[in-house]
Amino acid sequence: MTTSPETSPLASSDPVTGSGSPLRIGIGGPVGSGKTALIEALVPLFVDAGRQVGVITNDIYTQEDALHVRRELDGIIDPERIVGVETGSCPHTAVRDDPTMNLMAAADLIDEHPEIDTVFFESGGDNLTLTFSPALVDVFVFVLDTAEGQKMPKKRGPGITESDILVINKTDIAQYVRCDLDIMNTDAIAVRDGKPVILTDCLANKGIAELAAALEEYRA
Repeated sequence: MTTSPETSPLASSDPVTGSGSPLRIGIGGPVGSGKTALIEALVPLFVDAGRQVGVITNDIYTQEDALHVRRELDGIIDPERIVGVETGSCPHTAVRDDPTMNLMAAADLIDEHPEIDTVFFESGGDNLTLTFSPALVDVFVFVLDTAEGQKMPKKRGPGITESDILVINKTDIAQYVRCDLDIMNTDAIAVRDGKPVILTDCLANKGIAELAAALEEYRA
C-alpha cells in the first residue's frame, strides 16, 4: 500500500514535508540508465545557483552509489550531505510502498544540515513500474536511456507515463546502439499526455540546464 502524505510518519515534521521544507526530487529508472550521473550533473548547477543540496541514494545491499556521488562531487558539496540507504528490498518498496527509511534518512540529514533546501532521492535500479510516493518527493523524474532501445516509450508503464518529467538519457550513444532518437522522443511525447520529455547527455551536460530549470518550477 502506498504511503500518503497524510499517513506518512513524518507528515507533520516541518523540516522534511512541511511549510518551507526543501524541494524533494526523486530520480528513478532502470539499472544503468544514468540516474547517478544525472544527479552528479545536476548538483553543480543547483550549487552554482546558490542552492544548498543534499543527496540520498538507495541500494539494496551496499552504499556504492553514495560513495560514487561523494567522489564525483568532492569539493562541490560536503560529503556528509550525501547519504546511502541500504534498503534490503526491491527498490520501489523503499521509495513508494513504504518510504519510511528514506523519510527518516531525510529527517536526519536535514536535522544535521538545516541549511539544505534541495534533496535528491535516487532510487535503486528498477523496471518501468517504479514510481515515488508523494509522501517522499515533490517531483518525480524517470530516466530511460537510448541503449535500452527506441521502443521503450511504447512499453509505457507508470514510470514512463506518470512521472512528472521523463528523461531520455545518453543521447550521445544513440547512433551506436541503433536507436532513432527522433522516433524515441516522438513516441515518448505521445504517451505522456503533455507532460515534459527532456533529452540529456550527462557527459556533455546537454539538456541538464533545461532539466534543472524544470525542476525548480516545483519549488514551493
